[in-house]
Amino acid sequence: MGFPKKYKQDYKQIARLGLPILVGQVGMIVVGFADNIMVGRYSTQALASASFVNGVFNTAIFACIGFSYGLTPLVGAFFSQKRYREIGGLVRSGLIVNILFALLVSMLMGVLYLNVDRLDQPEELLPIIRPYFRLYLAGILPLSIFQVFAQWSWGIKNTSMPMWIILGSNVLNIIGNWLLIYGHCGLPELGLQGAGISTLTVRWLSAIVIAGIFFMRRRNRNYSDGFKETRLTWERIKRINVTSWPVSLQSTMESASFSVVALMAGWLGALELASFQILIVLSTLGFCIYYSIGSAIAVLVSNETGLGNRAGTRRVAFAGYHIMLLLVVMASLLIFSLNRHLIEAFTEDEAVITLTSTLIFPLLLYQVGDATQITFANALRGTSNVMPMLWIAFVSYVVIGIPASYMLGFTTGMGLYGLILSFSVSLFVAAGLFLYFFLRTTRKRTAHNEH
Repeated sequence: MGFPKKYKQDYKQIARLGLPILVGQVGMIVVGFADNIMVGRYSTQALASASFVNGVFNTAIFACIGFSYGLTPLVGAFFSQKRYREIGGLVRSGLIVNILFALLVSMLMGVLYLNVDRLDQPEELLPIIRPYFRLYLAGILPLSIFQVFAQWSWGIKNTSMPMWIILGSNVLNIIGNWLLIYGHCGLPELGLQGAGISTLTVRWLSAIVIAGIFFMRRRNRNYSDGFKETRLTWERIKRINVTSWPVSLQSTMESASFSVVALMAGWLGALELASFQILIVLSTLGFCIYYSIGSAIAVLVSNETGLGNRAGTRRVAFAGYHIMLLLVVMASLLIFSLNRHLIEAFTEDEAVITLTSTLIFPLLLYQVGDATQITFANALRGTSNVMPMLWIAFVSYVVIGIPASYMLGFTTGMGLYGLILSFSVSLFVAAGLFLYFFLRTTRKRTAHNEH
């Protein structure tokens, strides 16, 4: 069988599942751009404050999103086996476990809030940071609720429904920002706090809508009946925890390394912090696109795993990687060709524009590493062999990544350029390790099945 024919069907399935997720992710990118453009044009201080809070909360948000990802391989495997009511039971257990996890994360972030003045951020930013921090804190729970039902929908290969909810909420978020940041239509001018209120409102609305679709739509009756009728058991809760915690901790450590770099950028000053925020938003152009394909890979690998087709898991993963590399080229060309125009959309401060323009090369450098680690982390997640993800993340992002950031940023005197460059170090190490363990997992299981 020729190379294109070998992967043709997988390309189609990944595109069909990944495209709605991609559209939703692009919608989130647009909102991220809109948020930061509106906040940046309101004031450089507001943009710098948003950079700090968003950077710190990335750890909490990715911890909760990563925890919900533990449901995907379980739902996907049951779906391929047509065990629909059991999927409803998984969703019920998953919802309880994820709510408890979200409350735990909220409590930890609350402790951080009480000590925000000890994190060596510019003193003039603290009055802006604190109210925005509180609003972001209140949005963790609805985000987790939405993610549980989104993972259910993705696991049953219905990726378009969450997409429409995300797109609708994005439109409402942008409108809310326009009204509340600047005080249009007779509403108070709230600046960054207005952006926080808009985001919080939309997160709760999204959670309510997707839960309503799960329970009220007739075609989901098998799932909702399973949700209502299935008894909670420690075995099911334990199974969800076994797949959820490693993925969550992997996401947490990855995002925490970025949050630590955000703190380091704050040590350099408000100018560097504002520039760092613009770069992080630009980098999400690649990350969110890559993760949409990664999510599709995880679903299809979980389907193949549920059917016991180990060779199929590899085929799906590498078909996804081919698509991923194409997207890397497209995203990099877009960022490179439009870099100054994109930066100018966020701020009119010439000092911020000039500094940010010098950092495009290290931003583009880590795109390949990011895409590769996303591909094979999701492929490994789809096999349900998630335990290696925990120590891979610890070694890559904590043991290697954070020291590399400090050394390149401060020891070598490269400043913000070195901080951005350091992302490539941890991402390429993680990419290599995820690839190795995915190949080892599928090879080991294939060999086992052949005996």
